[in-house]
Amino acid sequence: MKRHLNTLFVTTEGSYLAKDGAAVQVRFEKKTILRVPLHNLDGIVCFGRVGFSSQLAAACAESGVSISLMSPYGRFRAAVVGFSPGNVLLRRQQYRVADDPAATGKIARNMIVGKIANTRSVLLRAARDSKHEERSERLKAAAEKMAPLLSLVRKATDVDSVRGYEGESASRYFSAFSDLTSDPDFEMKGRSRRPPTDRINALLSFLYAMLSHDARSACEACGLDSAVGFLHRDRPGRPGCALDLMEEFRPVLADRLAVSLINRRQINAKGFEVTSAGAVRMNDKTRKTVLAAYQQRKQDEIEHPFLGEKTTMGLLIHLQARLLARHLRGDLDEYPVFIWK
Repeated sequence: MKRHLNTLFVTTEGSYLAKDGAAVQVRFEKKTILRVPLHNLDGIVCFGRVGFSSQLAAACAESGVSISLMSPYGRFRAAVVGFSPGNVLLRRQQYRVADDPAATGKIARNMIVGKIANTRSVLLRAARDSKHEERSERLKAAAEKMAPLLSLVRKATDVDSVRGYEGESASRYFSAFSDLTSDPDFEMKGRSRRPPTDRINALLSFLYAMLSHDARSACEACGLDSAVGFLHRDRPGRPGCALDLMEEFRPVLADRLAVSLINRRQINAKGFEVTSAGAVRMNDKTRKTVLAAYQQRKQDEIEHPFLGEKTTMGLLIHLQARLLARHLRGDLDEYPVFIWK
């Protein structure tokens, strides 16, 4: 079983990472500011202009530590990963299933059932916790509007239908998202990406990028090809399988965290800036706050609903990747999606 390890986030531009024995050394302006043993890490995420040595890249590849390269504001650019520990038979089966419309539709359906169920749980929990009766009623109504879609997607047999229901559920969910937060500076007027045009979208996009890094690591760790998905179509440079695994976790690991950061006043409007092109981005201080909160959220304990075992939130996506691999091998009749309760 995979142990819960840490992710090293390097946010200071101009930093340089080097191999120092069995550790990674972080340097800035020729001074060593941090030294972390490689065996304590499962990933390194570099933001913006951060360099690293070829010796460190080789050591990380051998140790199973991925290096993800992001833009200064969280957009994925590239990754350095080592040889996959999975056997070729699993990947060959993954490719066969991805080419089978019926089998692909079945997996995609289960994933979106999980996503819609989890988004409804986010809305209903917020409704119960809200001290404002009108807001609570609006959240309950939004959750009820998603119930018919949940029934429809459970009956879907093809991927295109699943994608359609997923798009409609996302539209209904994000139309109610502003009622989840208590700060008018974080009002959502719709989902916007590439670039995000308001603060809440900038925050969500950043958290989704972190979740994508974890999903890629989960795929590679259990031998799946992160590029070949079932819900997401193949596209050069897109990690389709990692994006598939993310769907059921977006509401639980990213959306809930974003709402908590805003409602607890851990971040505020001053921590965001607008570029000349109209994009909204977090400043360095806010980004570090979000990263620390994300790492803390991954340490929270939860009982896995299918396995019946206690684990951490951070390991959930790794467990789901292994369950997907077991389904592909034929050990499980269906992919058991994660339902948050």
